[in-house]
This record gives sequence, C-alpha cells and structure tokens, in this order.
Amino acid sequence: MIGKRHEYRIVTVLAAAALILAGCKITYSFSGTSIQPDVKTICIEQVVNKATKVNPALANQITESLNDKFKRLTKLSTVEEDGDLNLAVTIESYDVRAAAISANDVAAMNRLTITVKIKFTNNLHPENNVESSFAGYDDFDATQSLDAVEASLCDAIVEKLVDDIFNATVAQW
Repeated sequence: MIGKRHEYRIVTVLAAAALILAGCKITYSFSGTSIQPDVKTICIEQVVNKATKVNPALANQITESLNDKFKRLTKLSTVEEDGDLNLAVTIESYDVRAAAISANDVAAMNRLTITVKIKFTNNLHPENNVESSFAGYDDFDATQSLDAVEASLCDAIVEKLVDDIFNATVAQW
C-alpha cells in the first residue's frame, strides 16, 4: 500500500507540473529565445543601405546573417511578407575614423563603425515591438588600408550586430 501511495504522489506531482508548464504563454528554448507559442513566421526584409559611404556587399551580408541566425536558433518559418514577426533593418552609417593617435599626431589605429537602425514588429503581440539603433565597430592598424582588412572587419562587426538584433527582438535581453 505504501508503494502505491508513493506512485500516486509522483504521478500527481508530474501531472501538476505538466499543467503548469502547458499554461505558460512564452516558450523558452536553449537558445535563449522567448517567443510566444502562437508566433510561427518571420519576415526579414532585405536590408537597406542609407550610409553615405557604401560597402556594396554589406546589406546582403547582414540580411543573410539574420536569416541564418533566426533559422538556426528558432523554429520560426521565414516568409516573404506579412509574417507574425517583421524585421526591417537600415544601415545608417559606415565610417572609418582614427581610434588612437601616436606621439606625432598620426593615427596609430583606425576604427570601422557600422550603425544600423531596426524596426521589429510583432503583429500578434505589439507590446513586443522594438525600434532601436545598434553600432558595431572593430579597430585596425593604421598602416593597413581599409581595402586590405575590410572583409574581415565587416564579418566581425556583422556578427556582433546580428547578435544584438537577435537579442533585442526575440531574446528580449
């Protein structure tokens, strides 16, 4: 009789835990996302480049990186338009400036900074909408030309920006 009573308690506790978890309105995952269970699709618009100095590959690189990140870390299906979630990104600036000056008033290090503006719309839960700007940068030795290091700098900066965008939209950190 004691064994049956113990089994009954375990089954009751497990059933109660299952009901509590089933009642949660937010789905959590190991990727750190907090996406409501009724949200199924995302539309990531082609990134628009409005920077004065234009890197012709940058808008496409950011778009592809965002699509890859959302596909890898969420169960959302990507759609061409009218998703449950919509993400629009604009490149606002692409600037190179001196980051460190040597004793002779000459730049020792330069910094490439990319600034983007996002508009994230959650059509099912508008309280989760986000409009924000993010900047990412990386430094390089002033003895190198931007052309020589631009691809690797952009890779590192885009990775940071995509992480920031992902965290601000579906991870809500």
